[in-house]
Amino acid sequence: MDVERDDAVAARVRLEDVARAAGVAASTASRAFTRPDRVNFQTVERVMDAAARLGYRREPPRAAAVAPTPASRAVNLLVQDLANPFFADLLKGAVSQARSAGFLVTLGDAEESATMERTHLERLTGDANGVVAAARWTSDAELREMARRRPLVLFNREVAGISSVVAGDADSSRHLIEHLHALGHRKIVYCAGPHNAWSNVLRQTAQDDVAQALGIELITTGPFKPLIGQGAAAAALAWARRPTAIIGYNDQLAVGILRHLISNGVDVPGDVSVVGYDNTYGSDFVHSGLTCVDAPVEQAGRAAVDLLLARMAGERAVHQLRLASGLQVRGSTGPASTSSSAPVLSAVPR
Repeated sequence: MDVERDDAVAARVRLEDVARAAGVAASTASRAFTRPDRVNFQTVERVMDAAARLGYRREPPRAAAVAPTPASRAVNLLVQDLANPFFADLLKGAVSQARSAGFLVTLGDAEESATMERTHLERLTGDANGVVAAARWTSDAELREMARRRPLVLFNREVAGISSVVAGDADSSRHLIEHLHALGHRKIVYCAGPHNAWSNVLRQTAQDDVAQALGIELITTGPFKPLIGQGAAAAALAWARRPTAIIGYNDQLAVGILRHLISNGVDVPGDVSVVGYDNTYGSDFVHSGLTCVDAPVEQAGRAAVDLLLARMAGERAVHQLRLASGLQVRGSTGPASTSSSAPVLSAVPR
């Protein structure tokens, strides 16, 4: 890859070009990068997609100078959202493996923000011994450049030339669809996560392939933030298609969907089944329990640190691991409903 040519192209692309391609004002495009919490999530997705297509590269704010420290034997873990229990399992595995090798783990939170992610990565690839990153927003080219400057391992994303660990594989989606098919479900809605989430693409592609082979009508809606609070909007949009089953991008979204359905008088799983991904803490507490893919996130944290330590020790080979995951069946799935009468949902949480 010609990195200098990529840099030259990125330098010619302006924020105004990104805004025009996304169909928004330049001020909105700027806020999508700097204050994404103040912009509609779907608009943020359009801006980020346009930026990726055009090769736009926004310079992160310069971090304050930090005095160098002696070799601290520390590695850094960058996650998307500390409030998501999914990343707690990743942290647990990473800390355990690093400690056994005599390393500390420092933690960075991207806060589901492109700007925060890039700021963390720019600083950490200069300060830390090595980095394990759940990087969603940063381009492949930028990540490869960072990997040349400092040992880097990716979590739940694959980029050519960089070692990575994915907690799950295409088979996990196949098992999920086959489980629903065995229960008689022939019309399913998938409430997608962020378009720029590599794991979302993996899941959606695998689901589409299996559904087509089994003769299932699979409808994709979204994107949605992978948060419980997005469940009301996701549930209303999915339920309007009258499926017999709804799949959430992750447990957080699926739990939000489940809660909104039940609060509006929808019987789960009598009227509709609900499933998710990851099997994070709390997925067995909600209602009669959430059926979900059991992602080996803690194991992935250990494996990612192992790959990083090997890289720091001089290992040059690139390893891209996809860890097998199982299916945890609970009370949120049952036989497909044959009833045509069901309550109408709004997107407003109760």
